[in-house]
Amino acid sequence: MTKDIIIECLVEGGKATGGPPIGPALGPTGVPIMTVVTEINNTTSQYEGMKVPVRIIVHPDDKTFTLEIKTPPASALIFKEIGAEKGSAKPNEDKAGNLTIEQAISVAKAKRSSLYAKGLKNQVKTILGTCVSAGVTVEGKDPREVQKAIDRGEYDDALKEEA
Repeated sequence: MTKDIIIECLVEGGKATGGPPIGPALGPTGVPIMTVVTEINNTTSQYEGMKVPVRIIVHPDDKTFTLEIKTPPASALIFKEIGAEKGSAKPNEDKAGNLTIEQAISVAKAKRSSLYAKGLKNQVKTILGTCVSAGVTVEGKDPREVQKAIDRGEYDDALKEEA
């Protein structure tokens, strides 16, 4: 039994090609490159315009593969939500945009599997921390104010865990 080959790369959501970095890495494995590319594109199409971490695990014995698609960084999801290409160069002075609490919850849910925080409230507060660094306001306020409001229970209705 031959050891699996692991190929890790960043691809633009829905736009992987048979060229570098995927094609040259897969070529020697004998796995059909375009089959892998098609599956990556189908799986990552929701992240169009964002770099998505992809892990291709090739099983050389039977020329099959498994894909592990990670979510883009929280900052990329935030920028997509606010329609910005990047955050503010001076987050304390200039703001890149504004996020609603619903959008922050959506980003937290998308990143849920990779966040260390337990529970939706804490996961949203983690996303709000990223907003601070990126110069993004939340509900028109400093994200730290919204974090405190979450602690006071002001967003409990929006932050109910799904059963």
